[in-house]
Amino acid sequence: MRRSLPVMFFALLGWFVPLVQAESRNPADYPLRIHIYRRNETTFYHNRQTEEAKGEGRANLFEGGEPKGVDFEFECDKRLQTSSGHETFPAKWKKPGQELVILQPEFGKNRYTTCNLKVMVKDFAYTSHNGNLFTEPIEAYKQWMTKHNYDPEHGKDTPTPDGPPATAPGGAAAPPPPQ
Repeated sequence: MRRSLPVMFFALLGWFVPLVQAESRNPADYPLRIHIYRRNETTFYHNRQTEEAKGEGRANLFEGGEPKGVDFEFECDKRLQTSSGHETFPAKWKKPGQELVILQPEFGKNRYTTCNLKVMVKDFAYTSHNGNLFTEPIEAYKQWMTKHNYDPEHGKDTPTPDGPPATAPGGAAAPPPPQ
């Protein structure tokens, strides 16, 4: 009996340790937001199943109401998704200023996968125009966010269009402009 106690202890310890070290997959535990513009990726397969994806990319990280560009490297169990439109993904610091953990939804399922990004935080923000990626000062990007009521950290995920909506005489909504 005495010999089996250490074996049972280490067996139980081996079962509990992965549970303690596993990352939370609850979006409420991820206060930051990340918009992934681009990524270059190599995907590794085993028996036609994705085993691992590695690569690098560029994104904007939203923290404390401020956008900052980040260049990153990643190693994920699944392929890393890029953001569509102004979509952002939940994120949190694993090592502040160095490594992020992000949540990405699994297609067709109501759950998330995690991915670690090793980041270099920039003193500018990225912006995209006509499919090209540019940089701009953080203050300019913040002004755009304010003007368009865009704040992904607080659920404002869709920017509003420029200015108030046009109205026709009599207060009715104006017809859309001809194309």
